[in-house]
Amino acid sequence: MNILYGVPGEGLGHATRSKVIIRHLLDAGHDVQVVSSSRAFKLLQDNFGERVREIRGFHLAYKHLSVSKSRTASLTLRTAPDSLRLNFTRYRDLLRNCCRFDLVISDFESFSYFFAKAQRLPVISIDNMQIISRTQLDVVVPKKERANLQLARHVVRAKLPRSQHYLVTTFFHPPLTKTDTTLVPPIIRPEIVAARPTAGPHVLVYQSSTNQADLVPMLQQLPQQEFRVYGFNRDEDHGNVKLRPFSEAGFIADLASARAVVTNGGFSLISEAVYLHKPICAIPIPAQFEQWLNAAEVEKLHYGRHFSDLTADNLRAFLYDLQPFEQALASYEQHGNEELFARLDDVLGEVGAGLG
Repeated sequence: MNILYGVPGEGLGHATRSKVIIRHLLDAGHDVQVVSSSRAFKLLQDNFGERVREIRGFHLAYKHLSVSKSRTASLTLRTAPDSLRLNFTRYRDLLRNCCRFDLVISDFESFSYFFAKAQRLPVISIDNMQIISRTQLDVVVPKKERANLQLARHVVRAKLPRSQHYLVTTFFHPPLTKTDTTLVPPIIRPEIVAARPTAGPHVLVYQSSTNQADLVPMLQQLPQQEFRVYGFNRDEDHGNVKLRPFSEAGFIADLASARAVVTNGGFSLISEAVYLHKPICAIPIPAQFEQWLNAAEVEKLHYGRHFSDLTADNLRAFLYDLQPFEQALASYEQHGNEELFARLDDVLGEVGAGLG
């Protein structure tokens, strides 16, 4: 099949997950063309070359470590003219220089979705965000998060409506409320699948939503614990706190050998930690409901703790006894990406039969 694959540029989680799916599709004999933006475009172009075309996407703006609605709106309006020009050029380029597509796969990306609708092509959605609008959430949402939930639902429902099928990647399983939806395990990078987890002495910390000046002295309040910190791209030794420069291989090695993980509420790292059975301390970025939900599910499933702030006392409470979290995680089973690939192949077959 001839497939157009859309990947958003906001963060690299979508790109690393989509890379796994794109490789599977190519290995299965499909012809795949990719559209993406920002850092995700560069990562995917490095892997798939001329198959990847650049578009302009939507980006969030932050103020005091939280999503700023006013700054996001201002950024969107300021960049809209240039973005529209580039995207219109890319639309014409796809029509002129690419083969006739059979369908579109979107990882929560809008350009490819609108292209599909304009060309009357079926759309398959593969992402974790649709869990917000296509399931009955099984955690209690506190009053202060309800406005964020409603905003998230509006955004998610408007993103890819009336797709042919929704493959929702998730490590938790609330009841479905919509048809044409399948919950599948998270997409795991081959390097993580190949890793052999061990229980080392260190705690891996990924916290880009704070700053180095605040984080290092806070972690030094736990001098008996070694912390290996990613997110600042620095190579520094501060006693029990080791700041690590960016390195995919180094990060995976430290993750696989960590005794626990401290992160925000991002889906990718939490999913990889669950896959490797690592206890998780999750501190979601404020005003991002999807991150709050991931962190709340971590605590509900007894995979770790969920805190609103990263403090020395909260870390002590988390690290005091990891055994209950390890026991709960031991029951989690996932065989790489086999289930996701099998269901995706089934859906592609169903769509292909309909095209015939």
